[in-house]
Amino acid sequence: MADISAQIAKYEAFVTDQLQPDLATVLADRDAVYERIAEYLKLRNNIEILDRQQLTSLKTQVDLGSNFYVQAHVPDTTYVYVNVGQGFHLQMTHAEALEYIARKDTQLQGQADKLSQKANHIKAQIRTVYLALAEIMQLGAGKP
Repeated sequence: MADISAQIAKYEAFVTDQLQPDLATVLADRDAVYERIAEYLKLRNNIEILDRQQLTSLKTQVDLGSNFYVQAHVPDTTYVYVNVGQGFHLQMTHAEALEYIARKDTQLQGQADKLSQKANHIKAQIRTVYLALAEIMQLGAGKP
């Protein structure tokens, strides 16, 4: 009986100490990728609005951080600056930016899909361990 209790404790520790933190990390990473996708889609929508309404200048609000906004005037909307990572921002035309956003969206969707698959794999491992625990408990209960 002590042997079965030790096995159960070992499996439970594996789930709580290894699998559940791994799952939380993967899900957090996937959420971060989804946030980046949302930012790019928001930029794409803004560019499409600029093109559709043929705006050459723009009055907007800019978040300086901590939800502190100031008004800004953009005198020329011909170009946009796109964050391409590592602290770099590239000046692009609307067409270039839309093309970049489409490629980046595809790449980020691929990352999100891989992270979703990894999360599903970890969830399957957790279910397998719980099924093994159930069998161990049944075997332990069946012994006199």
